Amino acid sequence: MYKLFNLLFLFFFLTMNAQIHEIGVFVGGSNYIGDVGSTTYISPNKPAMGLLYKWNKSPRLAYRFSINGAYIYANDIDSNEPGRNLRGFHFRNSIKEVSLGLEFNFFDFNLHEVERKYTPYVHSGLSYFRSHDAYLSSGQIVMLDHHSGALAIPMTLGIKSNVFPHVILAMEIGARYTFTDNLDGSNPKDEIFPKFGNINNNDWYVFSGLTLTYTFGNKPCYCAE
Repeated sequence: MYKLFNLLFLFFFLTMNAQIHEIGVFVGGSNYIGDVGSTTYISPNKPAMGLLYKWNKSPRLAYRFSINGAYIYANDIDSNEPGRNLRGFHFRNSIKEVSLGLEFNFFDFNLHEVERKYTPYVHSGLSYFRSHDAYLSSGQIVMLDHHSGALAIPMTLGIKSNVFPHVILAMEIGARYTFTDNLDGSNPKDEIFPKFGNINNNDWYVFSGLTLTYTFGNKPCYCAE
């Protein structure tokens, strides 16, 4: 039992030493996809920013945690659909999000090696966000001071490179499929308010931008200097 404990401790120690951590920022823009405004999937029109942390378990796989904040805005005037143009709805909401998931690199991205590397990557997991409740009244979308929370599934595609020692720059686009249809006030829970649009489809929001992270962590003991 004592030998088994020593082997487990050694394995844990080597695994921890073999990892590289990343901490950094996300800066970019956001857009919304739903029952108001343009239906273009990638069309950032409001600022978005956040903080992120990654724990690289291997050159291909990392755990990723992030905290993001953004505004979302939509206006029927920007839509290519004549019906929305004539209707003329518009709204602005805010998103505060925490997310936990896995990031997978298509190519080996061994940060214990100093040479320049590039890789596309994908990321998904689970997000929880809070936004203003909204409803339609007298032809206007009204935002309440009250906030509600909902879950979302992030789906991110990006490309990254270690542009400097210990510094990684990435460009990514991350769509969030939400489990709510009321970011725009089209489907409020209170039945006294009218509904509009397609109430069978939930809303989306998208973050597009750059991440800049700083890496730190020890080399594995089996790596050559």
